[in-house]
Amino acid sequence: MAETSESALSVIHPENTSENKENEDETFEPEKKKVKLESSSTVLEFKLEERLSGILCCAVCLDLPRTCFQCANGHLMCCGCFNHLLADARLKDETSTCPNCRCEISKTSCTRNLAVEKAVSELPSQCQFCCVQLPRNSLEYHERELCQERPATCKYKRIGCPWKGPFHDMLGHEDSCTHPQNSGLEIMDALNKIDDARSAEHKLFKDIFSLLSFEKVTFNDLQLKPYRTDDFITRLFYESSRFSAFNHQWVIRAKVTHDQKDPAHSSNRALTYQLVLKSKLTQPISLHYVVLKGPYGDMKVNPAIYRHEFTSDSLETTLHDLPIIDSIECNKLLASKTMNMRLLMFQVPS
Repeated sequence: MAETSESALSVIHPENTSENKENEDETFEPEKKKVKLESSSTVLEFKLEERLSGILCCAVCLDLPRTCFQCANGHLMCCGCFNHLLADARLKDETSTCPNCRCEISKTSCTRNLAVEKAVSELPSQCQFCCVQLPRNSLEYHERELCQERPATCKYKRIGCPWKGPFHDMLGHEDSCTHPQNSGLEIMDALNKIDDARSAEHKLFKDIFSLLSFEKVTFNDLQLKPYRTDDFITRLFYESSRFSAFNHQWVIRAKVTHDQKDPAHSSNRALTYQLVLKSKLTQPISLHYVVLKGPYGDMKVNPAIYRHEFTSDSLETTLHDLPIIDSIECNKLLASKTMNMRLLMFQVPS
């Protein structure tokens, strides 16, 4: 009776026989794989580094950030894009927002994400010269010192050799370089070009040292704050508080250039500034002046000396470029609430 009951059950429920085989035989495998297993296996085709790169990238430029900021909701932005967003909002007189969640962002509400910065530094990146994959924290040293494909110049460049090529070809070129056999006149022409560039730099420092020997010298650490004009289309400008120098009252005024067409996509932003006399003059006064990085700011400048003679009809200097190094530095200054700088003034003896 037991045998007949078991055979009857298998006839009534034929699908149970395959389940029993699967349970009893460890090597049993169905004829067809499940569709879900095939679709989930495709996820493994992407490397972990690639998936992390998509997660940790900047929300604006989609590149991995070396210095990373995050909004209140955790969306990531690299330092350059973060400053650009703040600068755009300052120019358009709007509140800067996160490009993902539209929450307000500012220097105080956003924080550095050090965990992301450390994780990104361990992710591999490709050498721009030899295409080898290396962790980002060692890639810069590799490209500068170790890569055999890095660009190099001949050691006889100073005497006119124009050769440029990969580092591994440099020694072979130098052994066969013909420039050491050049005439003295040809070598002097090449050296004169180098001397001209050096002399311009030396002249700047020499001029500054000579100005420091003037009888009347003063400096002021200034803080410029943003304001808006009263025009129909308002314009952004910066102005310092009044300060005293040589028994007169002065202000520094600055404005942004190359921002009228499309401030959201401008890549050539620059700042210009002028020195404005706020006192009445009884006699002309001639000044040299130069702007430097102040002790309370981190503005990167290449100093330039300007001169102006102030009269009752000329109380403002012409607009000169603030000698910051590039437009990235300009965005950095615009992203800050104030600009800090040091102004040196030298009164020319009459």
